[in-house]
Amino acid sequence: MRSDDPSTLGAVDAEEHNKTFYVLGQGTIKTMVVFFSTVFRKPMAFLTALGLLRDMNKASKTSLVKHLIYLVEACIVAKHCEDNAIEHIHTHFGTNPTEVAMYASALSDVKYSFTVHGPEEFDKPLTLNLKLKIQQASSVVAITSYCRSQLYRWAAVRDWHKVTIVHCGLEDDFFEAPRCLEKSKTDCIQMLCIGRLCEQKGQLLLLEAFKQYLDKGFDAHLTLVGDGEMRSDVEAYLAKHRMENKVTITGWVDSDRVKDYLSKTDVMLLPSFAEGLPVAIMEAMATGVPVITTSIAGIPELIINSATGYLVFPGSTEHLVARLVEFSVLTTDEKRVLVKNAFDAVKQEHSVDTETDKLNKVFKKGLA
Repeated sequence: MRSDDPSTLGAVDAEEHNKTFYVLGQGTIKTMVVFFSTVFRKPMAFLTALGLLRDMNKASKTSLVKHLIYLVEACIVAKHCEDNAIEHIHTHFGTNPTEVAMYASALSDVKYSFTVHGPEEFDKPLTLNLKLKIQQASSVVAITSYCRSQLYRWAAVRDWHKVTIVHCGLEDDFFEAPRCLEKSKTDCIQMLCIGRLCEQKGQLLLLEAFKQYLDKGFDAHLTLVGDGEMRSDVEAYLAKHRMENKVTITGWVDSDRVKDYLSKTDVMLLPSFAEGLPVAIMEAMATGVPVITTSIAGIPELIINSATGYLVFPGSTEHLVARLVEFSVLTTDEKRVLVKNAFDAVKQEHSVDTETDKLNKVFKKGLA
């Protein structure tokens, strides 16, 4: 829909940026020409799209103007599909992108499907009108069994057959030989948390648990990779408890630097309050980094407690501290088994080649 700032992109993302058509990069005049051309060329299709917009607006808590903007954007998408003989649109997230795809499908012969990740879709399924989006779609992808179950809650039973599980996948170069950094008990344990600094990722709870862990006499350093709206709250906590020398905030980093941080860490922590199934967890497991995370949503489908990682009760500082202590006293052999099990699990369930084949079948089924 819109472009990121090219100056903030790594090499791989910059290459993709140059190959991408941006809907909101067409300019106001061209956008309005396409919009009015669509109205006059396809009046019946436009009325169908308006009917869907009416249904979205009834359910939504956002203004009518926003839905009208999505319809204008859909005209650009439909025109681009016509000009390039595109037969199918696939979107990620059941939020605004799928609304645009739904209107574009109504304005053209193009079918659409979408992937739901969560948790945003499940926070407001009624106002997002997931039921209507699933009804109009040729197929729907859920990234976990948990995600599929939530879609079943809001879809009409007659549309359940449309929902297929396709996991998020990692590129082959992420699957390095599983490793386990062997440290003596006197070494400072390097801990890592990757994620936007926001309420749902639980960084403030993590800091409280980390403080209690340090108070027990353990030596560790925590690196928070990411940025976000709660950065000032995190910095205030660190200043209040004089923990600046024990916690580093990197700000936003690209995928190459994420790999670099993973290569230098002993354990990855993600005590989120709401998730789908974070790719950061998969990346850690694929590169041989043990994971401690929350037992919510689709995470327990990949993390088996004490076998492929450690699970924490959501919102429990005490349980997180206990898991940190439990990890810290593992023997080298115990760590090696944990890392190997985690690597095997993520390799089996989240290889990009395997999951791409599944997604291909979803598209073919939708076009049949």
